[in-house]
Amino acid sequence: FLQLIELSIKAHWELPALTDYEGRTYYYGDLAHEMAKLHLLYEQAGIRKGDRIALVGRNSSRWVITFFSILTYGGVAVPILHDFKPENIHHIVNHSGARILFAAIQNRKKLSIEAMPDAELFLTVEDGSVFHSRIPAFAETCGQLDALFADRYPDGFTAEQVHVHMEQPDELAVLNYTSGTTGFSKGVMLPYRSLWSNTQYAFDRLAFVQSGDNFVSMLPMAHMYGLAFEILNGINKGCHIHFLSRVNPMSILENFRQHRPRLIIAVPLIIEKIIRNKVFPALRNPPISVLYKLPGIRQIIRSRIRKQLNVAFGGNCFEVVIGGAAINKEIETFLRSIGFRYTVGYGMTECGPLVAYEQWDTFKQGSVGRIVDRMEVKIDSPDPKHITGEIIVRGMNNMLGYYKNPAATADILSEDGWMRTGDLGTLDRDGFLYIRGRCKTMILGSNGQNIYPEEIESLLNEFPYVVESLVVMRNGLLHALIYPDREKAKANELSEEGLKELMRERLKQVNLLLPSYSKIADVELRQESFEKTPKQSIKRYLYQEEEN
Repeated sequence: FLQLIELSIKAHWELPALTDYEGRTYYYGDLAHEMAKLHLLYEQAGIRKGDRIALVGRNSSRWVITFFSILTYGGVAVPILHDFKPENIHHIVNHSGARILFAAIQNRKKLSIEAMPDAELFLTVEDGSVFHSRIPAFAETCGQLDALFADRYPDGFTAEQVHVHMEQPDELAVLNYTSGTTGFSKGVMLPYRSLWSNTQYAFDRLAFVQSGDNFVSMLPMAHMYGLAFEILNGINKGCHIHFLSRVNPMSILENFRQHRPRLIIAVPLIIEKIIRNKVFPALRNPPISVLYKLPGIRQIIRSRIRKQLNVAFGGNCFEVVIGGAAINKEIETFLRSIGFRYTVGYGMTECGPLVAYEQWDTFKQGSVGRIVDRMEVKIDSPDPKHITGEIIVRGMNNMLGYYKNPAATADILSEDGWMRTGDLGTLDRDGFLYIRGRCKTMILGSNGQNIYPEEIESLLNEFPYVVESLVVMRNGLLHALIYPDREKAKANELSEEGLKELMRERLKQVNLLLPSYSKIADVELRQESFEKTPKQSIKRYLYQEEEN
């Protein structure tokens, strides 16, 4: 993996690599130069190969530079999501045994140095400055770093002087802590073979991405989905990665228009917001709503919408890859109906992350693609094509296990390398994988029936006034927790009581589509959106035990 990065840096030395919103652009040569300076800093701090170095902050050029500097030096990177609470960050730094913490300015203001007693050095992501040190006299040494660098490279730093750590396939590269949807954080140990396999797959299968192409980084780099396919893939291909000042539909579309990305990596929430807020309202207004019912005119309208969406996404995008959570069926059916270039992938942090993918023009609607190279899959079911069973995977992408947690590792990884995903699915005759739910979210009905809440939520989420929903079991009955679109309700002069009555009417419609054992008893409107994981999945475990 690291040799891929070294070769790419040398081959694209004079091309732009990283640009912050209204900020500096780092070329590939700059990336190598800054990494080498950080390597010297690690030497001065007494950091050894295999030591953990934690990193927390929003997506930025300096975040990427720091991350690659850790790996190319031979350290283990511990990326931490920037919006984790301070106590979560303290726990991860302590549990991982990190000797250095790089923290962005916004994060470091909230952290307690005393709560991380074993970390020795605390540095600012933005400029590498020391904001606390337990290493005697290091601050003075750090101040002389430029002079030390000049002594190390008296004739200047060139591409020929770029050298990276020579890793082993099963050597630990990244320790990634995920909050998960069903419990507390576990440290996923990802080896270099996993990083290499995911990056090599992107190189081989995403051949439409070429050096010099633009990426717009939307997903948190502390999560493997965004890290693998925006950053590792982008740098390996020699692309130019642009970072946002804020992540919302308006800012995202503005950056798409400006930078015209070749590939867009997204979670369903982003795509669904754009379609629901920009496209569906226009289709419901006359005379479009009337004309849309006419078959011939409908195709013309769909063609125009597709062209407008392509323009909105920058006009240069080969495909949009949607992953991280299930896409709403109504949205997916609409995207397919207009011929939009989208596809849905599937993965998990424990696979670094990819398990399945298929290019947009050969992708089957409703699936999550085919199993990727160097991976195997089986369904724990007597009839994998028709009877839902747990998805079990084995291959190069798999993690080593959970850090300092042999019991959790044994629960998920067998001795012969098969890993239980916790997801339920089927596999068709063409090798396409279909997700049917999660083992741990499956609800057992009063008569022993298996109820998959995601399927019910998909029906609820099709209602225009529903932003998101969650189905839970309360006192033996199913309840729908709904976060409604109150701005839309206000615009239509709909009171809170009127909104709730509409939801109950919607519930009756949904119940007509459901078998008797999975009908919803009541609906509860929430004032705030559900708390989510880095990949925007609802943390279901937080809401299972609530009572009315």
